[in-house]
This record gives sequence, C-alpha cells and structure tokens, in this order.
Amino acid sequence: MSIKIVLYLAIMEKITAAQLTKAEEQIMQVLWGLGQGTVQDIRDKLDDPRPARTTISTVLTILENKGFATHHSVGRVNNYTATISKEVYSKSQLFGLLKNYFNNSFSSMASFFAKESNYTVEELDRLIRDTKDELKKEDKK
Repeated sequence: MSIKIVLYLAIMEKITAAQLTKAEEQIMQVLWGLGQGTVQDIRDKLDDPRPARTTISTVLTILENKGFATHHSVGRVNNYTATISKEVYSKSQLFGLLKNYFNNSFSSMASFFAKESNYTVEELDRLIRDTKDELKKEDKK
C-alpha cells in the first residue's frame, strides 16, 4: 500500500473518530464558506440569535484541539483557517454512516434513502445515469 493511501486512511479514521458537535459543525460551515476569518467575521455570518464572541472563540479553540482549525495572530486578532476541507469531512461522515448504519452496503443505504424520500422510478433512473456520467468523467482524469 502506498504511503499516500496509508496517510489518507489515517486522516479519514481520525476525522471519523472526532465527531463534531452541532455548534462545532455550524462554526466549521461558516469557516469553510469564508476560507479564513476572525471571530467577528464568523459571528457576522451566523443567524440570530448570534452566540457571544467568547462562545465562538471557545468553540474555535476546541476545533483547533481536534485538528479541524488553526489560527495565526495579526496583532491582537486571531485569523482562523480550516485544516480539514469540507469535502474530506463530508466523505468521512458519509463513510461513517455507511459503515455504522448500513454494514458498508451502499445499495442498502441508497435503498433506504430512496424509500424514505419516495423517489419515483424515473428519478432513480436519472440518479443512476448521472452517477455513471460522473464516474466516466473521473475515469478520464
């Protein structure tokens, strides 16, 4: 197994193990959208009622301790950046869901969501067609 694959699997395992709370995920969503930002930048993007600056700062410290964010200081202001991309986090969450609730069976998961969402046969056919098109694009890369 190549070193890249080993590192990728280790990162994915760490991310899957480190579940984000609702508040942490909310801050990460804003940080991913901003790319980088201060506590005030993040606070400005949150819906009312907005949490206090100290609450956001505390959540960011927790995210740093979990390895999801980092900061650099400019004077007395900390500028935060996500260290884990939204794509990588999303993948880890989806694979965790697949593993923990559907015994690693993608077809079981897809069937569950199709039933729960009341998809029509036509919608499922379109989903299969779109998925095939995306996989073909990936093969060409």
